[in-house]
Amino acid sequence: MLDDSLQIKNLAHLRNYVHRTLCQNNELEINAFTMTERILVRGGQPCGLYFCLHGPRAVKLTAIWEIDRNTVLFYDAVGQRVERCQLASAPALVPQAA
Repeated sequence: MLDDSLQIKNLAHLRNYVHRTLCQNNELEINAFTMTERILVRGGQPCGLYFCLHGPRAVKLTAIWEIDRNTVLFYDAVGQRVERCQLASAPALVPQAA
């Protein structure tokens, strides 16, 4: 499924969008579960951001933001792609403070 282009203002907005979408797609309460992220690197350069929502009963739901294509790919608990969203503009990749 392909959404229309989505306006994302910054990385925090992207995080919120990914978290909300993963929860809504899987009928989970928003903000009830934690989400982690990792920067994906290819050839020493950042190429994407991997998001993992840690749901109930050890369920892991994931999304990947591809920087080159500026798209977000959403996956279900078995690794099947369920949604693709094209972003209108790319936010700056600044790691979240620990």
